[in-house]
Amino acid sequence: MDTTRTIKLVAVFEALKGLVALSAASGVLMLIHKDLHTLAIRLVEHAHLNPASKFPNIFIVAAGHLQNGRLLLLAVGAAAYSAIRIVEAYGLFCGRIWAELFAAISGAVYIPFEIVALIRHAGWTSLGALLANAVVVYIMVNAMERGRSVNIGRRPN
Repeated sequence: MDTTRTIKLVAVFEALKGLVALSAASGVLMLIHKDLHTLAIRLVEHAHLNPASKFPNIFIVAAGHLQNGRLLLLAVGAAAYSAIRIVEAYGLFCGRIWAELFAAISGAVYIPFEIVALIRHAGWTSLGALLANAVVVYIMVNAMERGRSVNIGRRPN
């Protein structure tokens, strides 16, 4: 597979992550000024769980302690993450070197945390996240190495 096509696939992947984060931010914003305790109880009952058992009770108590300020902070953080991912995806799709560097660094930052998560709680989700970021880092570093001899600033289409 050629480098340009692979980078565009990474761009689509990053854009999807951005859209998921934007959806999460929107969902959190919809919860502001709601009675989260009552909502949590309704969700537990809808799932046919016993509200008095350990994990559903922890969920209900945690929902009751969430404050609008924390929800707003969470929504703003998710929106900022979304904006970063969408800008990164745009840069990758347009063949910008800065976006390749950013994608490599942002993917590499997560790898140590994902290794720790995999060691503590081995599972498919932890392994998938580690592999996805490792592949993105590999693709971006490989693209930057090839691009040094070709062009500066913008990748040829």
